[in-house]
Amino acid sequence: MAQTPNRIRGTQDMLGETQRAFAHVVDTFDRVRRLYGFQRVEVPVFEATAVFARSLGETTDVVSKEMYSFEDRGGDSLTLRPEFTAGIARAYLTEGWQQFTPLKLATHGPLFRYERPQKGRFRQFHQLDAEIIGTDQPAADVELLVLGQQLLEELGIADGVTLNLNTLGDAETRTGWRNALVAHFTANRDQLSEQSLERLEKNPLRILDSKEAQDRPIADSAPSIDDYLSVEAGNFFEKVTRGLDAANVPWTRDPRLVRGLDYYRHTAFEFITDRLGAQGTVLGGGRYDGLIGQLGGPETPAVGWAAGIERLAMLIAQPAPEAPVAVLVPMGAAAEAQAIALIAELRRAGIAADMGFSGNMKKRMTRASASGATFAVILGDDEVAKGMASVKRLATGQQDEVAFGAIVGALGNG
Repeated sequence: MAQTPNRIRGTQDMLGETQRAFAHVVDTFDRVRRLYGFQRVEVPVFEATAVFARSLGETTDVVSKEMYSFEDRGGDSLTLRPEFTAGIARAYLTEGWQQFTPLKLATHGPLFRYERPQKGRFRQFHQLDAEIIGTDQPAADVELLVLGQQLLEELGIADGVTLNLNTLGDAETRTGWRNALVAHFTANRDQLSEQSLERLEKNPLRILDSKEAQDRPIADSAPSIDDYLSVEAGNFFEKVTRGLDAANVPWTRDPRLVRGLDYYRHTAFEFITDRLGAQGTVLGGGRYDGLIGQLGGPETPAVGWAAGIERLAMLIAQPAPEAPVAVLVPMGAAAEAQAIALIAELRRAGIAADMGFSGNMKKRMTRASASGATFAVILGDDEVAKGMASVKRLATGQQDEVAFGAIVGALGNG
């Protein structure tokens, strides 16, 4: 007999509690994003490799080490999406979505990165994503942050999560601050870790959030962005923080919170928990005003965030299993035929129903109770002959005979 292939490392099969928690996160997100007027968008699972290489940067770990890229039969280089924003930005340019700005978009689905699997981190993982494209107003940043906060509240985990917030300034601010950081780190390069020395050449802002102990004294003594913040950038950040205060969203300033790529501007943020170990970010994002221009389009302001579905699912209380309103328990061929007609009628009326197909009466009733159903609808030869079914309320044991034509009404009224 041929050996059954194993599940690929870093992927997961979901059933039962894991699937219910996953679905609850997605359902909650879809409900909340509708409250904010974010329309659902779908983008391809794979794109031309250049979409991600240009948006994420050729020197980043995602592009150089983690992307699942392949050459298709036509010789084109394609990549399974490692994140949503680049594909949405590409669609904005190629599908003529500019005419609809400002756009408030939301999506969720699978993403792919080749990295070491660990708690809450997979090679095929899933994210929620929310974006506002086409407005440079701080109110857009506030709306996205309030959306994220409400999502966490609706999931019941907001009390254990902290919003860390920073400003990256405008282009003028970022240039001056970056030059000062490079000078500071260069002057202290003999005290930096090997990883930070690499970042000094490619992505110096990332040294600020280094987790290496030897880097911390140099990173902590680095010049502050506040010393280089332009008046306009300072005003922008103040409007964001005032908006959060007005919406009663608590936040903490984290001057070490950065985004290494040059197209990021102004607001950067992360919702962080200490319940998932070192990888504690459950929702994060920022303003990326320079990305769409970098992809070849007109300079277009935009802001967005993403959240890991698996990580959020690990934090929530376990949802109860979905239970049918009724389980039909037919005994005998005539009863089974009648039960098929009844269950179809119940479902068309919007009443969740299941069928006890096999086993003796005792086993079928035991499974009906275990399903969490409110009613068992029992059919046998005698019931079919009378045109009646025995409807038993499982919690109390109360049992009544109900005509077939009245069952929908009886069950629909509880």
